[in-house]
Amino acid sequence: MARNTEYVHGYSEREAERLRDQAGSTRDLLHHDTSYPPGSTVLEPGCGVGAQTVTLARNSPGARVFSTDISEPSLDAARKAVAGQGLDNVVFQRADLFALPFRDGAFDHAFVCFVLEHLGDPSRGLVSVSRAVRRDGTVTVIEGDHGSCYFHPATDEALLVWRCLIEVQASLGADSLIGRRLYPLLDGAGLRDVRVSPRMVYADTSRPDVMDSFVLKTIVPMVETAEKRALDTGLADEAAWRKGIRDLKSIADRPDGTFCYTFFKATAVR
Repeated sequence: MARNTEYVHGYSEREAERLRDQAGSTRDLLHHDTSYPPGSTVLEPGCGVGAQTVTLARNSPGARVFSTDISEPSLDAARKAVAGQGLDNVVFQRADLFALPFRDGAFDHAFVCFVLEHLGDPSRGLVSVSRAVRRDGTVTVIEGDHGSCYFHPATDEALLVWRCLIEVQASLGADSLIGRRLYPLLDGAGLRDVRVSPRMVYADTSRPDVMDSFVLKTIVPMVETAEKRALDTGLADEAAWRKGIRDLKSIADRPDGTFCYTFFKATAVR
């Protein structure tokens, strides 16, 4: 992750596993319309453990992907993930997104996924990335928006732990509601032809695979990362927190359980 705030979800192996589960459960939804031509160069800043890098590289086998992150342990994990898939079109480099070690216009395209929400100054981060893209190249940005999340049954405690996640991230200077801001952010960075499309994940008991991969393996573990800060700061007490997590998990097993969440994907021209 490239950042100038603390990463709310931490750097545990469990978080790395969650990121891989998230990437797998949303791969077709988020990546089906992104590929780059042979011979092109693609910058992927804030690649983390490589959860998105694998799909990015696989979808564009003739392109060269340059993936950066500020965390060396995350880069090591990303290298292993890419090598494990037999991909050889990715170059990894440790770099700060706000001080990228590349000349202006060095890349044909940039792909930024789940990064801006963790930046205290996403506008400056986007300008930094855009500067590394050549004129008439493209910038693609994908972010979630926690305010888009709806579920049933929505108990008071389940809603509480979800709000805690949003408030904890905000307290760290980040913005988990950033999906709704992609158009003004890209437009404000001087990019052209900005297009934003919502990508909704919906699950009910007729889609048990989505309930498992997205709700149980992606959403619930993400909320759980906010536990310590939520309890320490008094956003929730332990009993309410425990019940809220149980209630979120139970959605996947209830015959009347439903869950939906919207990601936003933006494309623009430099």
